[in-house]
Amino acid sequence: MHLTTYLQLLHTAESSLGNSYRTVAAGHAGDADVHYACLGFAADCTQRADALDPTLARYDDSREPECERLHPSGLTTTRNGPVGLLRDLQDLYQLASLVEITWTLVGQAAYGARDRTLIDIVTAAEPAMTTQIAWLRMRMRTAAPQTLL
Repeated sequence: MHLTTYLQLLHTAESSLGNSYRTVAAGHAGDADVHYACLGFAADCTQRADALDPTLARYDDSREPECERLHPSGLTTTRNGPVGLLRDLQDLYQLASLVEITWTLVGQAAYGARDRTLIDIVTAAEPAMTTQIAWLRMRMRTAAPQTLL
C-alpha cells in the first residue's frame, strides 16, 4: 500500500516547508510582513506534520519501498535583496504547491479507504494550505512590479 509512502512524503514535505518558512523569515526579517507571515505558516506546518504522526504509526505495517528522489529538499539559505526575496517566495510557492496537492491525493486515498480519522485531518489541513498558497501568490504579485521594473 503506497498510502504509507505518501503519508511519509507529506510529513517530510510539511516539515521541509516549515523549515523553509523559518529560513525565509530569518533571511528577510527586514520585511515585517514576510517575516511574521512565514513564522505563522511555519507553525501551521509543524502542527499539520504532528497531526499525521498517529496515522503514520497506524499505517506503518503496510510500508512499501520508496522510489528515489521522493522527498523534497527545502530552502537552507535565502537570497539577498528584492530579487532574492521574489525568488525565495517562488521557491516557497513550489514547495507549498507540492504539499497542497499531496494533501489532496492523500485525502482521495483516505476517502477510498474510508479512514474517517485521516479524512478529518485532511479536511482540517486544506483551508490552511489554500491560505498559504494565496498569500504567497499575492505577495509575489505585489513585489513583482517594484522588483522587476
